[in-house]
Amino acid sequence: MKLLMFEHAGERHLGALRPGSEDEVVELTPLAHDLLALIDAGASILDEARDIAEHGRAPLRPLSDVRVLPPLDPPRGNVIALGRNYQKHAEESAMGGEVSPPTVFTKAITSLTGPYDDIAIDPALSAEIDWEVELAVVIGRRGVNIRSGEALGHVFGFLALNDVSARDIQRDWGGQFFKGKSLDRTAPIGPWVVTRDEIPDPQALGLSLRVNGVVKQDGNTADMIYSVESTIEWVSRGMTLLPGAIITTGTPDGVGFARKPPEFLKRGDVMETEIERIGVLRNRFI
Repeated sequence: MKLLMFEHAGERHLGALRPGSEDEVVELTPLAHDLLALIDAGASILDEARDIAEHGRAPLRPLSDVRVLPPLDPPRGNVIALGRNYQKHAEESAMGGEVSPPTVFTKAITSLTGPYDDIAIDPALSAEIDWEVELAVVIGRRGVNIRSGEALGHVFGFLALNDVSARDIQRDWGGQFFKGKSLDRTAPIGPWVVTRDEIPDPQALGLSLRVNGVVKQDGNTADMIYSVESTIEWVSRGMTLLPGAIITTGTPDGVGFARKPPEFLKRGDVMETEIERIGVLRNRFI
């Protein structure tokens, strides 16, 4: 099931894409006021949502008639992020070699924006805005010290995330991963959360990023150094993961700052961030 938040007539609603007719949205607001509340409600409510979506027993609206919002706004806590989780990206960033343990940082919840929203950057703040397509995981069940073999049982679903990064801030402000990746409303997510049952193997997904139609990144989650299961195991060591938390799992090679010469986003550029079986984020840089 593909679950989303949308705006219609000035009001926010929880919905799902209608299976077999994904240009229609089934409203689920009577079950929960937002996706975080649905996650908190547990498996029985999720089953009810699936039944409503499959049989269309709720108001239907054309997807083209609604504004698709970030599916989790906000998630529960800062976004937990992995750096250098694809070997070729580790090498292109001049930080190659063995990546052990994984690099973990966070992104502010205020950095998130909608899957089709414009991204506005003050050029006086940063002149080196870069792209990073990433598979993100939504936690569905609380856990700490989770073993790798049990990790997928804690996953609610998956979404796409573009970890838009201000490289000059990241580099020049004292190595600030957090600050350089947390500018307001710069990281599109979504377009929806695809529940875990629809993606049984998260290590077999193609992911790509295009700028103005030109492919810049083209990878596969099979190339992760730390799989989704291993990532959850590592991140949860001594740290409780809460339902509704987002973990984003790193980016493949092809980012702008590592190109020769370096490439950065400029006004009017359009990014398309795509992950197989999830969907496409489409954002204009202004």
